[in-house]
Amino acid sequence: MVREALDVSIIDAREEHLPFIAWVQLTAFRSHLPKGMWDFFVGGSEKDALRFLEALATTETKHWGSYQGFIIAEVDGTPAAAMTGYFDAESSLEEGIAEACRTIGMTQDDIKEGWKRAGTIGLVGTEHAPGAWITENVATKPEFRRRGLVDKLLAEMMERGRSKGATVADIGVFIGNDNAQRAYEKAGYEVVEEKLHPDFEAVYKCPGVRQLRCEL
Repeated sequence: MVREALDVSIIDAREEHLPFIAWVQLTAFRSHLPKGMWDFFVGGSEKDALRFLEALATTETKHWGSYQGFIIAEVDGTPAAAMTGYFDAESSLEEGIAEACRTIGMTQDDIKEGWKRAGTIGLVGTEHAPGAWITENVATKPEFRRRGLVDKLLAEMMERGRSKGATVADIGVFIGNDNAQRAYEKAGYEVVEEKLHPDFEAVYKCPGVRQLRCEL
């Protein structure tokens, strides 16, 4: 089947893109699985999770969920795919989560219960290379998948890392998300670490996480 040529633009995320950025973060952490970290942490409905993620994307505290770090692939003016890039030392996710929880009215008990549900993801955390430019939160709308949008975004994100002085880039993938891993390997990434844990698998239905790395 021959697809029509796409008019693709890579742009910086703006505040008007918040609903899309929330969807990207929810979808990225679901990966190929029924539920992801934000589903478990927030609880309730998908609408509840998206509301939290919009709040997370707009916190005063900057972190890898902040919308300002995202780039978006637009197809004929429609947001179709996105990802974010950051340096670990510049991201304060824990503070951002606390701020977002206050915004939507989650109590300390709610937060405690949320981490009871979601917290095993910490058991499969991998180590980033010192000074690595990290790519996170990669997702494409279903109707635009398999059209090379992630390839374009990765090329742009890697160039941004180089321009900021990074010499190495990291990206993670949940084991079993073979399509994502192939896309990253196509861009030059290689698996450098694999983290497995039975407690994580019991909750997320996935054995663990792979860390991929490439030289910039």
